[in-house]
Amino acid sequence: MSKPLVALLTGAGISTDSGIPDYRGPNGLWRQDPEAEKLVTYEYYMGDPEIRRRSWQMRRRNEALRPEPNAAHRAVAELERSGVPVRVITQNVDGLHQLAGMPDRKVLELHGTARSYVCTKCHARGAMTDALARLDAGEADPPCLECGGILKSATVMFGERLDPVVLADAVAITKACQVFIAVGSSLQVQPAAGLAGIAADHGARLIIVNAEPTPYDELADEVIREPIGTALPELLRGLAGEEREPQP
Repeated sequence: MSKPLVALLTGAGISTDSGIPDYRGPNGLWRQDPEAEKLVTYEYYMGDPEIRRRSWQMRRRNEALRPEPNAAHRAVAELERSGVPVRVITQNVDGLHQLAGMPDRKVLELHGTARSYVCTKCHARGAMTDALARLDAGEADPPCLECGGILKSATVMFGERLDPVVLADAVAITKACQVFIAVGSSLQVQPAAGLAGIAADHGARLIIVNAEPTPYDELADEVIREPIGTALPELLRGLAGEEREPQP
């Protein structure tokens, strides 16, 4: 008998123990500084050079933090290494799942990655560290070296659409999984949040691990409010144990 597929939808809450603030929680970035949302909103970014300069400074600060995977990221990678089929669908752009050991091909980054930049005109891409080196050399808003266009991080900003191919893959995984765990996500941002409903509709065991209530709690088989850094490793160890138990 094949092992059940475990899909995890991970949001900002899984990375707070790594020093990366969430957005909509009680101490979230948008509540502390509503203006910060403009730095990751496409219309403001493209139309205002000052917003772009502030956004680049934010990227430089984030890079200086050099966040490392925490216990929750490592637990996901350990579950995958145990032989359980695991797919991660993440709303995060920090790349910490891969740094923890998850194979890149098993991680879908719905909102792209902050570890790369992309040109908004010719779509040339490169490592974010290269763009930040130009910042250190004195360029406040470095243009594309290929065409002179505006550079941005290779993330999906507010006002941009998700990659339809990535979203379709996420929906396919969600429909196919037997266990769907939403971790550290407010489940308020569509279409990613809707994956929880799709999982429930297709018969998956839906587990929500989040400090605050979500719109999908009533659909869940289990809701866990404990801190993610301890609750998720314990939950995933339990799933791995279930897989090792002999079937009757």
